[in-house]
Amino acid sequence: MADIIELNATDLAAMLCSRVCHDLINPIGAIGNGLEVLGDPNQTDMADGARELIASAAKQSRAKLEFARLAYGASSTAGTDIDTRECERVARLLFEIEKADLDWQAPLILLPKLKAKLFMNMLLIAAGSVPRGGHVTARISGEAGKEVFEFTSHSDPEKRQKTLVPSGAAELLSGAPEEGVDARGIQPFYTGLLARMTGMEIKIGIEDEKFVFTAKPRANG
Repeated sequence: MADIIELNATDLAAMLCSRVCHDLINPIGAIGNGLEVLGDPNQTDMADGARELIASAAKQSRAKLEFARLAYGASSTAGTDIDTRECERVARLLFEIEKADLDWQAPLILLPKLKAKLFMNMLLIAAGSVPRGGHVTARISGEAGKEVFEFTSHSDPEKRQKTLVPSGAAELLSGAPEEGVDARGIQPFYTGLLARMTGMEIKIGIEDEKFVFTAKPRANG
């Protein structure tokens, strides 16, 4: 088994910042383009379209920023625990722009911050397993301190689209990808890091044409 890659704090922070910037550059750019159109007196016929573009891009930016604050950042939540209601609120914002249906099956509990971050990062990977019109179920079960996270997803059968494990996710989650880790793969790598930090064992794959992604307490954790 290959050795787990150990990133220093500076490299991890830099790659996560790059990931956030990558997620935001397109919607922020779209807002700028829309404002340019509104400010051009020669393009008044495009004003309505520009306003719609700005509104859509602002919605995307907010969803991505709220997700990043909770999943990557320190969050403004007081204490060391995060209420699953806050996780659900952010998740639903994200899925409004992901264009997949979300079935949220998490009880109202407090999760330690690192476990909450793990759950939210797993959710993002699950969202990437299905194309537009897919369906993702997010579930938490088990007693406090021994929570089990389970995500399942499937594509719309009428569209005959495939449900896939996101490219490279399994290796990056393991912490030992053959080609190393960079800003493009930092999110699943960070998810695997969070799992190891919280004593959770991850399993990811396709079962009966469905994407299945779980995190359970290690037997000796």
